Amino acid sequence: MIIVDTALKARAESGNPVRVGMIGSGFMGRGIANQIANSVPGMELVAIYSRDIEAARFAYNQAGIENVVVVKSVGELEDAIAKGNYAITDDAMLLCRAEHIDALVEVTGTIEFGAHVVLEAIAHKKHVILMNAEMDSTIGPILKVYADREGVILTACDGDQPGVEMNLYRYVKSLGLTPLLCGNIKGLQDPYRNPTTQEGFAKQWGQKAHMVTSFADGTKISFEQAIVANGTGMTIAKRGMLGYDFNRNKEALIEQFGLNYTGHVDDLTKMYDVDMLKELGGIVDYVVGVRPGPGVFVFASHDDPKQQHYLNLYKLGEGPLYSFYHPYHLCHFEVPLSVARVVLLNDVILAPLGGPVVDVVATAKIDLKAGETLDGIGYYMTYGQCERADITREQRLLPMGLVEGCRLKHDIPKDQVLTYDDVELPEGRLCDRLRAEQDEYFAPTKVPSLVA
Repeated sequence: MIIVDTALKARAESGNPVRVGMIGSGFMGRGIANQIANSVPGMELVAIYSRDIEAARFAYNQAGIENVVVVKSVGELEDAIAKGNYAITDDAMLLCRAEHIDALVEVTGTIEFGAHVVLEAIAHKKHVILMNAEMDSTIGPILKVYADREGVILTACDGDQPGVEMNLYRYVKSLGLTPLLCGNIKGLQDPYRNPTTQEGFAKQWGQKAHMVTSFADGTKISFEQAIVANGTGMTIAKRGMLGYDFNRNKEALIEQFGLNYTGHVDDLTKMYDVDMLKELGGIVDYVVGVRPGPGVFVFASHDDPKQQHYLNLYKLGEGPLYSFYHPYHLCHFEVPLSVARVVLLNDVILAPLGGPVVDVVATAKIDLKAGETLDGIGYYMTYGQCERADITREQRLLPMGLVEGCRLKHDIPKDQVLTYDDVELPEGRLCDRLRAEQDEYFAPTKVPSLVA
């Protein structure tokens, strides 16, 4: 943060702000617009795309910006930027192609549309900061291949739990410890929640019911932990992650693991077998109903007895696992910091190391019937859960990010994982083409047979 704020201050003093375009103007987009406009010197949000022009205008107006113009071409967009006006448009590709935009923030949460935007931005050598774990988990590895070829950065962001986890992971590694678990703290986990059950909460906070549902039914945390796994090389202990739930099973968990439990994440280091974690190369996981929620944590080990003595002195305990945590994640407040890290420091917040390590697979939320067309993420028919990418490939499991619009060939019972063989994919989708390309690009190397 010290480096970032200093770099932004220098851009502000030189009259050369980082120019940002934003794709989307929903709940989080409005927060980002307000944050950049009022709290981030050295950065300007020069253009917003929205399907609804008036929603984009509202995002600016809510941030106190009135000199807003509607643009229909790249030339009009460039002219607005040159004159110090703020552009709104219902054509996302204009932002991708405009020369005087340094980076895009993608905040739609869509996969098919988001893929078109990201590829166009990359083709025009734009950095892209994703607030879109859904797309990142589904086709992030192949999109990063495209970004690398063009010499630009495609990354997740600060503020969302994955970015906060990655920052903590990097910090712990910098201290000389070995991170063995990257965790996310939840207040609720119920795979059968739907937009009807979550409608009241969504209205209370001005959010969309299906988005709130994706948090409650575990789909969102699965996407988030999958991209942490893909950015660290960690895996999962089992399908769906371990997901210890202290709201539902506190007494049983305390007895099973012999915990001295005060309700804090620090108490949970004894729940994980260090040798197992090391053998797996580390895991991603989540816990429910512990403090500090909704924070994140990293459990790490240290092999040096001298340093173990110091860690004990500094109140981190005797090990073998040491707990580090961040007690909050501030979403839109931190996203502009990601833009600055990327544009000014060439620093990647979180991106796949290579091919996927963990996927998110579609699972029936209810009994499904042949001939039905599946709805999308956070709705009534499916939820997502983490699975190892090699198992996803071997069993032809259907990625949760591709589920919307698929037509069922067979009846599927509640809680069964769907496969490609169970559905007909919609025709002509870019996301399906990119997923197939990703599977082929990162296919395991075939070992030649020794048998003639």
